[in-house]
Amino acid sequence: MKSVLIAALVGLAVSILCTPIAITMFRKRGLGQEIRGVLGESHQAKRGTPTMGGMVIVIATVLGYFVAHLVVANQPGRGPTASGLLALFLLVGLAFIGFMDDFVKLFLKRNLGLNKTQKIVGQTVIAVVFGILALRFRNHAGLTPATTHLSFVRDISVISLGSIGFVVLAFFIISGFSNAVNLTDGLDGLCAGSSAMVLGAYVIITFYQFRNACGMPAAGAGCYQVRDPLDLTLVAAAALGACFGFLWWNANPAKIFMGDVGALPLGGLFAGLGIMTHTELLLVIIAGLSVAELLSDVIQIGAFKLYGKRPFKMAPFHHHFEFIGWAEATILTRFWILSGITVAIGLGIFYGEFISHGLN
Repeated sequence: MKSVLIAALVGLAVSILCTPIAITMFRKRGLGQEIRGVLGESHQAKRGTPTMGGMVIVIATVLGYFVAHLVVANQPGRGPTASGLLALFLLVGLAFIGFMDDFVKLFLKRNLGLNKTQKIVGQTVIAVVFGILALRFRNHAGLTPATTHLSFVRDISVISLGSIGFVVLAFFIISGFSNAVNLTDGLDGLCAGSSAMVLGAYVIITFYQFRNACGMPAAGAGCYQVRDPLDLTLVAAAALGACFGFLWWNANPAKIFMGDVGALPLGGLFAGLGIMTHTELLLVIIAGLSVAELLSDVIQIGAFKLYGKRPFKMAPFHHHFEFIGWAEATILTRFWILSGITVAIGLGIFYGEFISHGLN
C-alpha cells in the first residue's frame, strides 16, 4: 500500500510543480494553441494558451512508477513487471504520436496536425507490438499480461479470439480509446478531470484484484487470474496523481492545455489497463464519457454522409451544448458528473460480480 501512495504522491508533486515550468517555457517559445474558426468567441479568447502540457503528465507518471519501485527495491519480487512496463510502453509510445501531432500543428502551422493515415499507422504499430508482447511474457505461474479471451469483468471463457484476433482487438481498443479521450480534450479541465476518475477506478480494481488474486492464502471462488495487478495499481496511481496535478493548472480558465501529447497516451493507458485487468468491455462503461464523445463524432459524420444532416450543432457533443448557450463551466460540471456516474456504475458491476461468487 505504501508503494501505491508513493506513486500517486510523486505523480502529483512532479505534475503540480513542473507544469508552471512548462507554461513558462512553452510561452517563451510561442508554443500556443491555435483555435479553429468554427468555435465560438469564448474559445477564440484562448488562442495562444500554451499547449503540449500532457508531456508533464507522461513524465510524472513514469517517474511516479519508478520512484515507487525504488522505495520498495529491497523487497523480494517487487521490481518492475511486464504488465507495468507494457502499460508505460503504451503511454510513452502514444505520447510520441501525440507529440508529432502537436509538432505539426505548432511548428508547421497545420491546425489539424497529422492526417488520419499517419495517426492510424502509428497507433497500429504500437498496438501490434503491445498485443504480441502481452501474449509472450509468462511469469512463474504461466500467466501472461493478456489473454486471447474477450473479457467483461473477467475473461469470457467461451469467447476465444486466438492470437491474431487478440492483436486485432487490441488495435481497436487502443486506437479507439486514445481517439476517444483525445476528443474529450475540448474544454478546460474536462479531459484531465474525467481521466482522473477513470484512473481512480482502476486503482481500486487493480488493488482489489491483487488482494483477491488466485493463489493467495485467502483466495476464494471469485479470485482473479490477472498477472501483476499490484504493478498496474502503481501505474494507475501515478497517472491519477499526475492528472490531478495537471488539473490544478488546466482548470477553467486554463493556463495550459493538454494537447494530443497528453490525451492520446491517457486513452492508450485506459486501453492497456482494461486489457491487462481482463475488463475490456467494462472499460466501455467506466470510460463512458469518452465513449459518448467518440460516438457523437461518429454519428455526426455518418448522419451527414448518409442523410446530409447533422444531428448535433457540432461534434464532439460537448461543443453542441456550447452552441445552444450553455456556459463552459456548466458543461464541465455536468460532464464531470456524468463521468462520475459511469465510473460508479462500472465499479458497482465489478464489485457485484465478485460478491456473486460468494453467493453461489
